[in-house]
Amino acid sequence: MADTTAKGTARTTAPAVPNTGHAGHSGAGAHDTFRHSYSKDRTQLVRRLSRVEGQVRGIARMIERDEYCVDILQQTAALRAAVDAISILILEDHVQGCVRTAAERGDADKYVDEVIDVVRRTLGRPVRGSGRTA
Repeated sequence: MADTTAKGTARTTAPAVPNTGHAGHSGAGAHDTFRHSYSKDRTQLVRRLSRVEGQVRGIARMIERDEYCVDILQQTAALRAAVDAISILILEDHVQGCVRTAAERGDADKYVDEVIDVVRRTLGRPVRGSGRTA
């Protein structure tokens, strides 16, 4: 998890969080720790998010300078593509890590439903009720 130090610099250390039962959690006993599947890509994700922040600031400057609408729209499309790429990385890690682990434990249904709901929301489709049938 990224947070900010007293000097305003980004810190990307993840604190230990109690195990809440998700498949991406590891550990045993009194020292259970939470480990998201995307942890291995944390540096890349933070770097991409920093670029997205830069893109947003650039778009704001374009608006402040009254730049051409189409140029701004092109930049917002690039911004959306960058955010989508981050989402895909996290989704891939979740499916390959958390969902796969849940399937191995025989607990895949709730994770599959959760992924489907998130993808539906991302695509602007309504989330279906919890009573799904195959």
